Amino acid sequence: MTTTITILITGGAGFIGSHVVRHFVNAYPQYKIVNLDLLTYAGNLENLKDVEGAPNYTFVKGDISDVAFLDTLFETHQFDAVIHLAAESHVDRSITDPMAFIRTNIIGTVELLNAARRSWTDFEGKRFYHVSTDEVYGSLGETGYFTEETSYDPRSPYSASKASSDFLVRAYWHTYGMPVVLSNCSNNYGPYQFPEKLIPLIINNIQHDKPLPIYGDGKYTRDWLWVLDHVGAIDVIFHKGKLGETYNIGGNNEWKNIDLVHLLCDAVDARMGRPTGTARQLITFVKDRPGHDRRYAIDSGKLQRELGWEPSMGMEEGLRRTVDWYFDHADWLAHVTSGAYQGYYEHQYKG
Repeated sequence: MTTTITILITGGAGFIGSHVVRHFVNAYPQYKIVNLDLLTYAGNLENLKDVEGAPNYTFVKGDISDVAFLDTLFETHQFDAVIHLAAESHVDRSITDPMAFIRTNIIGTVELLNAARRSWTDFEGKRFYHVSTDEVYGSLGETGYFTEETSYDPRSPYSASKASSDFLVRAYWHTYGMPVVLSNCSNNYGPYQFPEKLIPLIINNIQHDKPLPIYGDGKYTRDWLWVLDHVGAIDVIFHKGKLGETYNIGGNNEWKNIDLVHLLCDAVDARMGRPTGTARQLITFVKDRPGHDRRYAIDSGKLQRELGWEPSMGMEEGLRRTVDWYFDHADWLAHVTSGAYQGYYEHQYKG
């Protein structure tokens, strides 16, 4: 895809989405990029201030479950491709409000597929790229890795909703010949992440001398992926991925939550110029989350072998850059942690 094309990127004002939008706008000036986002609590146009005036960029506010709106959008812009990132994504919220996840992640994905199918009378040169999560695979034991052949075993309303959307995208490939490609990624981190997620939550709480909530025994293990490494993978999958295929994206970077928080505490202490160990005193173990998966780990060998992608960022350097970014963007952090967000999470993480 080197000619002029028009791409719809859904969820482009969110954490990962804003990085994807910025990358495609800057790296491919010949592409027309339309960013569709509903601007819920996690969507923020401040994330894209640096590209909002670009001649190849357009923002549209709207809901992916609104059929009439989507049909008009597709008719207006005549999209050649969709990169679908819009989703409710926080496990804790899915436990308290599962219907929001069903509406957005399942119904919204189907309505987007339907709109593309109605618009694309000819699938030649078209592509629908669905971005998903490793949480659809369930939980691993002490050893082993998720591969593209791992059976789905979602354990939370969030992961179940994403699993449903994955299956529906594949069904449209098999049933209608919809030109789809999918990816499932591990935990992302980096700039612009909304502070309901572990790393920015910890940074924010340390700055405000608040407890650092750690679920259960703190030994839950995750594979962490630098968000710009994920963007690079999305780029190569979008351009070179084989239609109908799924690619796992991982950072080869496993950390137990408690070890990661220790590392993060020390990085924040260093940034604040105070003795190592100061922030660790804020660590507070809280009641475990229902259905908490013990370990995730991605085998991204297929993506590396077939498309030549590999992660580049180590955790220590990535965390240092992340901490620096949040300290350098204190106004952004203060803005997104105000109001309804603050009340919700003060309640959720009360020791």
